Amino acid sequence: MIRQDDERVKHCLTPWRYSRPVLSGSGIPGHFDERSVDIPFVFKHGGRYYMVYTGFDGIGYQSALAVSDDLLHWEFYTMILQRNDLGHWDSGGGAVTWMILKSSSLWETPELRKIDGKYWMVYHAYPGTGYEEGPAQIGLAYCEDEDLKNWHFQDSPVFSWKDGKDWENGGLYKACVIRHEDLWYMFYNAKNKAEHWIEQTGAAFSQDLIHWERAEENPVLRVDPAAWDCVFVSDPFVVRDKDHWKCFYYGIGKMDPADGLYHAEEGLALSQDLLHWEKVEDPILKHGPAGSFDDHHAHKPALFYEDGILYHFYCATCQASPDHPTELFDEYRTICVAASRRPEAAAFP
Repeated sequence: MIRQDDERVKHCLTPWRYSRPVLSGSGIPGHFDERSVDIPFVFKHGGRYYMVYTGFDGIGYQSALAVSDDLLHWEFYTMILQRNDLGHWDSGGGAVTWMILKSSSLWETPELRKIDGKYWMVYHAYPGTGYEEGPAQIGLAYCEDEDLKNWHFQDSPVFSWKDGKDWENGGLYKACVIRHEDLWYMFYNAKNKAEHWIEQTGAAFSQDLIHWERAEENPVLRVDPAAWDCVFVSDPFVVRDKDHWKCFYYGIGKMDPADGLYHAEEGLALSQDLLHWEKVEDPILKHGPAGSFDDHHAHKPALFYEDGILYHFYCATCQASPDHPTELFDEYRTICVAASRRPEAAAFP
C-alpha cells in the first residue's frame, strides 16, 4: 500500500473544499433534474468551461451540459441524452460519464478531441424504469457541431455485461476512455448479481472504439476485504502523471460506528502499465463533517487542472431537509468541488 505522504500522492490532494454545492437539482416537477444531480465530468471547449452531469427525475437518468466562466458558478446549457419513444436499447435515457479528450495528462487542461471530425461521449443506459433499474450497458454517441447540442447515437451498445464474467453480470456503470500506444483503453466499474453486491473496476482494449476485448487481469482494481474499500471500487477516472498512471475512484467499506452509515469516499491507485495497480492505503477525499453537504458521501471523481490548481469535482450527499430543493432516498445529492490550493473565491475557507 502507498502512503499519502508519498510524493506521487501529495500533489494530488485537494484539501480546500468549496463551502457550498456548485450544482444542485432544480426541484421542478417534470424536469430531468427534479430529484438530484450526479456524476460530473468537467472540460474546456471554445474558451468556456463545461460540465457533463446527470439528473434524476424519479423515472430514470438523463444527462445535460452546464457552462461556467469560473469553475464555481454553473448554469444549465443543453440536454445531451434524453428519454425517447424510439424503442432503442437506450430509449429510457442514461448517464453520460466521459468525453474523449485531446490528452490524458492530469496536468493539462482537459479539452475535447475530434476523431474523424467528430466529438465522442461515453454513457451507460438501463433497461428498466426507476433508479438504476436492471443491468446497464455502455454506448457511444458523437457530435460534429461546435455547440455540442446535436448528438448521434449508435443503434446498439458497444460494451455489454452479457459478454462478461460473474463479477460484472449485474450490469455496468461508469466508463472512462483514454488513448495509449495506438490502443483505446476503457476502464469501467461493474457489479455482480448478489443481493448485497460488490462493485469492482475492469479494463478493455479497442482499435476502433466499437469492438472491445476485456483484459485477462480483470477486475484490475478489486475490493479488499481488509481495507476501507471492501465493498465498492467504482467510477474510475484514469490520467497520466509523468512516468506513471493514476486512477481516481470511489470506495465504500464497512459501516462507520460513529454514525451508523456506509460512507462513499475517494481513493487513488497508481500503475506503470494500466493493468497492475497499487492503491493508496487511505481515502484521499473523505466524507465531510456533520452538517456539511458531503457528510454522507464524497464520491464519483472528476479532475480538472488549470493555472496551477487541481480541482476535484465530486458528487456530495447529506441528509435531506425541508431547506433543500431536492431529495432522493432521504438524501440531498449535489455536485461539489475541492481544490489543491485555495483559489481566489470567498466561499473557500
